[in-house]
Amino acid sequence: MADENSKTDESTPATLPTHEELVDERLVAWYFLAALAYLFISMSGGFLMAFQLIKHNPLNGIEIFSPGRWRMVHTNAIAYGFLANAFLGMLHWVIPRLTLRPVLDRRLSLFIFCAWQFVVVATAVGLLLGQAQGLEWGETPVWIDPVAQLGLLLVAINFMAPIMKQKGPMYVTLWYFVAAFIWTFLTYAMGNFVPEYFVSGSSAGAVGGLFIHDLVGLFVTPLGWGMMYYFVPILLKKPIWSHGLSLVGFWGLAFFYPLQGIHHFLYTPIPMFLQYGAIMSTIAVELVVLTVVINFFGTLWGDGRQFWDNLPIRWFYTGMVYYFLTCLQCSLQVTLTFQALIHFTDWVVGHAHLVMFGVFSMWLLGVMTYLFPRLLKQEWYSQTLCEWHYWLSAGGMLVMASDLILGGLFQGWSWAALQPWDASVEISQPFWAVRVVSGLAIFGGQLAFVYNLYKTWQLSRVRLS
Repeated sequence: MADENSKTDESTPATLPTHEELVDERLVAWYFLAALAYLFISMSGGFLMAFQLIKHNPLNGIEIFSPGRWRMVHTNAIAYGFLANAFLGMLHWVIPRLTLRPVLDRRLSLFIFCAWQFVVVATAVGLLLGQAQGLEWGETPVWIDPVAQLGLLLVAINFMAPIMKQKGPMYVTLWYFVAAFIWTFLTYAMGNFVPEYFVSGSSAGAVGGLFIHDLVGLFVTPLGWGMMYYFVPILLKKPIWSHGLSLVGFWGLAFFYPLQGIHHFLYTPIPMFLQYGAIMSTIAVELVVLTVVINFFGTLWGDGRQFWDNLPIRWFYTGMVYYFLTCLQCSLQVTLTFQALIHFTDWVVGHAHLVMFGVFSMWLLGVMTYLFPRLLKQEWYSQTLCEWHYWLSAGGMLVMASDLILGGLFQGWSWAALQPWDASVEISQPFWAVRVVSGLAIFGGQLAFVYNLYKTWQLSRVRLS
């Protein structure tokens, strides 16, 4: 009879599984490759809209390629195509390694991968055929919503299974992930079913505002921060600076973020007490973000050279700086005084690009830069191309965001001066031209990355043959 002291705690497997038993590396790579494909599709839609604004639409008169429809493809492909796929690939790497258990079922993982690609492609086709719903970020055709909702439920079940077997304290990354699985399922249901079937008028507007921002704050943000709490300590080879601050950031996000979505609809018939609440909670979130940023820079303290020597770390911390700037900008632009100037201007467009690409896409591209050599068992073909990828992406994003934010101010001043609408359009032309150039720089960075990835894959095939 075995000694009682030799019993293994149920929270830990009796024998530690190998990495191959835990992680399906092929599926991680598939998710990353799918994400990159949708990134190019999304950027193509962005270029159609950008060229339309400077009066050089290359596909003028073709309804299915109209910039209005491709603008929706642009936003949905980046959210559900690039970000969702990249996050799912990351989760298949991180959760098994943190819990020392594989996902519930690899066959379910493969089914989810195929089903999610169907959802994203079907959404794009439906949008191009004119089946969009009249809700920003919720344009997904009505017939796709139940399928996407079921997919989110399956994702939660597949990843929660190994997490729920944990006993004792969980690392903060898993806190964020568990919250994201629950919040994303509820947020998608709220945004895509409640305004469509249950409420109308200003009530639907209020729910739509909550959905727009909760999609970022309760889906993208917890997955992004959880991912950073995992990868940054590993790459720096040191623990996170303050576990206490990590919990402050988590609970601050949980308490304040769901309240701020209505700041998208200031100066509307939505009751003012809701608008004031959204303004206050948005400003509070900036303080929450500050604690998280301090925590990560405290972790980097004393190892500043890593920012230049460790490329994934550079991606991560550049995104953190952009995140602090975009949240600071947000806390300013939601004040009623500032909102009166920048409402409906390109300031808001610059803000959206800074957070979606400058922060979360930068983080995910950093993760891919770190993981692809491990997935292919081959170092990058060219470190120079890796550098070009970073500098074109980070620099192009900085120019684009600055350009749109400044252009938005000129638009607002033009309208405040009661100039004709055409005057604001003419004022915007130089800014829109700069946006095209900065977008081309970002696009060039992604081309360098994909070419580098292809050559690295070729080297890996040669090595294995």
